[in-house]
Amino acid sequence: MEKAGWAYYSSGADDEITLRENHHAFHRVWFRPKILIDVTNVDFSTTMLGSKSSVPFYITATALGRLGHPDGETVLTQAAGKHGVIQMIPTLASCSFDEIIDAATDKQTQWMQLYVNSDRETTKQIVQHAEKRGIKGLWITVDAPQLGRREKDMRSKYDEEVADVQDEDGGEVDRSQGAARAISSFIDVSLSWKDIAWFKSITKMPIVLKGVQRYEDVLLAVEHGVEGVVLSNHGGRQLEFSRSSIEVLVETMAALRARGWQDRIEVYVDGGVKRATDILKCIALGAKGVGIGRPFLYAMSTYGVEGVSKAIQLLKDELEMNMRLLGVTDLTQLNPTFVDVRSLSAHNSIPADHLSLTVYEPMTVPKFKTASKL
Repeated sequence: MEKAGWAYYSSGADDEITLRENHHAFHRVWFRPKILIDVTNVDFSTTMLGSKSSVPFYITATALGRLGHPDGETVLTQAAGKHGVIQMIPTLASCSFDEIIDAATDKQTQWMQLYVNSDRETTKQIVQHAEKRGIKGLWITVDAPQLGRREKDMRSKYDEEVADVQDEDGGEVDRSQGAARAISSFIDVSLSWKDIAWFKSITKMPIVLKGVQRYEDVLLAVEHGVEGVVLSNHGGRQLEFSRSSIEVLVETMAALRARGWQDRIEVYVDGGVKRATDILKCIALGAKGVGIGRPFLYAMSTYGVEGVSKAIQLLKDELEMNMRLLGVTDLTQLNPTFVDVRSLSAHNSIPADHLSLTVYEPMTVPKFKTASKL
């Protein structure tokens, strides 16, 4: 990958503590498997937002695909179609929205992630066009009224053609502080709960709020009649010291079950997912599905469609193996009794993950020149 692409994809906010915590949190959840179960036939297919999926994960929205591969997001589309995986199309894709739709087969399910434009007429046109093109869900990002300080990215200038930033006024683009800031000036900072009713008035697509970080807001989402939420801290790219999604998931499901609301909304999570064991922990705790972003970007950037397809197949193989080892043959059999979460909130108790630490790239240290003698 080019340096600018790696910096944009891999960067987190501030000191990247949240970025690492997203991954580390899964290491504090342990399994409680059953034994002597007939696990000859394992089925890990599921339904998300009413659409069938071959797996309990989806390719979540990630911007600027062409920073990693010349064919951009259509690479993800092709691999998703091959495996029956749902793809979420990003607002800030390098490819046009219609290019990504056209790359899909008739049988594929695609969702749309939306950064809300301060010009609501523009937003309305985007949403209604997506619905006409057959999009099956509107996922509204709610955790980014202002971009986090992603310093790896900010240290590189964004010299590529600007993605569809929805800026019809042709305003100036700030190319001096990385890709993220160059493409996001249009985002509406006034977005609030009162806007949910407006979205429901302009589309019949199911609405999901992406970026919820406390159970109280999940309860509000139920009261506002949205179909789903994504517990997410934006991959550790927004508010530093946000808790991991799986930690928020535990208290969210407890709050929903206490009110008998667990069937009134679908709960999804993303951030830090690298293995099928991570996915199964989320499903056991009550998540409907899991979003995966960076792993597929890296697979795409290195090996194109074959790389993403291989990554999906690896996760499928891991799902089958780990479901057998857990003693379940269907995702509906998973429940909180299969996991021990007593260490989850102990943020200082993390098993060392040498594999992750060897590939993690910290902020580069500047090279100092030796002072010449006077």
